Amino acid sequence: MNRREFALSTTLSLGAIALPTRAQTPGFWDLLREGGCVVLMRHAQTEPGVGDPPNFTLGQCSTQRNLSEAGRQQARRVGAAFTRERVQLDQVRSSAWCRCVDTALLAFGQNTVWTPLNSFFGSSGGPDQSQDVLRDVQGWRAPRNLMLVTHQVNVTALTGEYLAMGEILVTRPTPAAGGDPGRLRVLARQTF
Repeated sequence: MNRREFALSTTLSLGAIALPTRAQTPGFWDLLREGGCVVLMRHAQTEPGVGDPPNFTLGQCSTQRNLSEAGRQQARRVGAAFTRERVQLDQVRSSAWCRCVDTALLAFGQNTVWTPLNSFFGSSGGPDQSQDVLRDVQGWRAPRNLMLVTHQVNVTALTGEYLAMGEILVTRPTPAAGGDPGRLRVLARQTF
């Protein structure tokens, strides 16, 4: 098990314990101000647990694992940082899970639910959903930025990276090879 996988398993087992803020990658804000970025955010801190309770229902937050108070504060910190740094987001899209919708609304005050960002944890829909996202973002260019608030499993499928809750990756699409879109190229990361 590598260090990142260990951190992920530790994070999942610790649940709502807040992780310390990491130093930002140099150029994080500069890249965002430059534009042309597809920004991936794992939802903010949640109540303890992995996945959702059995028989949860999308659209009924009371049946899902939701943001903790620390997660709501974390989402607000993200939004404050984007405002302070004067980073413009042209669109904010999220998974339909309440923890993603709430993260997007608390941080950015806007959101459009986009089905390809829905969690596929424990299901087989991942490759198709990931290809839908990759195809859609291929034409994303400066000066626009697109924020996608989703789940760890989705981000890993799109980038090969593991994220802590509330962590953000700044990416750009890689050129399509043979007509198939490649993974998103990670340029910078930040935890709030």
